[in-house]
Amino acid sequence: VELVVQFQVLNQSCQCLAWKPHPVGAWGAENQHVVAGYSDGTIRVFSISRTEMELKMHPHAVALTAIAYSTDGEMILSGGKDGLVAVSSPRTGMTIHVLAEHKGSPITVLQCARKQYRDFGVEGGELWLATSSDRRVSVWASDWLKDKCELLDWLSFPAPAGPERLGSLPPSLAAFCPWEPGTLVYVGFGMQKEALFYSLRKKQVVEKISLPYFATSLSLSPAARFMAVGFGERLLRLLRCPSGEAQDYAGHDDAVHLCRFAPSGRRLLTASHSAVLLWEL
Repeated sequence: VELVVQFQVLNQSCQCLAWKPHPVGAWGAENQHVVAGYSDGTIRVFSISRTEMELKMHPHAVALTAIAYSTDGEMILSGGKDGLVAVSSPRTGMTIHVLAEHKGSPITVLQCARKQYRDFGVEGGELWLATSSDRRVSVWASDWLKDKCELLDWLSFPAPAGPERLGSLPPSLAAFCPWEPGTLVYVGFGMQKEALFYSLRKKQVVEKISLPYFATSLSLSPAARFMAVGFGERLLRLLRCPSGEAQDYAGHDDAVHLCRFAPSGRRLLTASHSAVLLWEL
């Protein structure tokens, strides 16, 4: 492993980042861009090949907590600590939408997916979801070229009366299911320790897989029916779906706060306090 490029922003901490999706067949260093969200509410787009910052925007008044590109790479979605979600164009540097539906609770996840949106009777080129710390998930259908953004579903997951400080609770995390179109997976603080599969068509939870602890990170393989879940108990669990057949892995020095499948599905990256682990599947 060697360090290839390094970008430094003084006096700001980088809170979240995302790779720009590449057009099919056009993967090369000249196309590689990364967008990063910072503690002062700014977004910076970096070119890997040119090793320079290409764009700086300031769509938020508070620290960013989540960031994602739209599936075509034409828009950047960003979420802040105050629960506001901004949609900005990296071409123009303008913010075209600010969505306040999650206001008051930090955004934990933003994810975009190419989906059969017509199945849901709405217009749009993609579906995307936002999740906030208060166990709420909103699902949207968007057509950015036509400036359309429509709320498709709104989920609220119950939980027992918990500790006063929200920061001490496990995060609320959701992801579109790559192998079940129109389904999303949710984990978070709740009545039970479990992963919930929710069908956007049936508007209900269609499957539950029980977990040993509340999850701290989640990733679904784009290539096979595998789900990786990280826990505060220094444990990584690989689950085969829908059977729920589980394999546990130790080896982290602290809470597994990040797990991410590679696009091929053959590798899994996990991170804890001072360790980054790469797993071959």
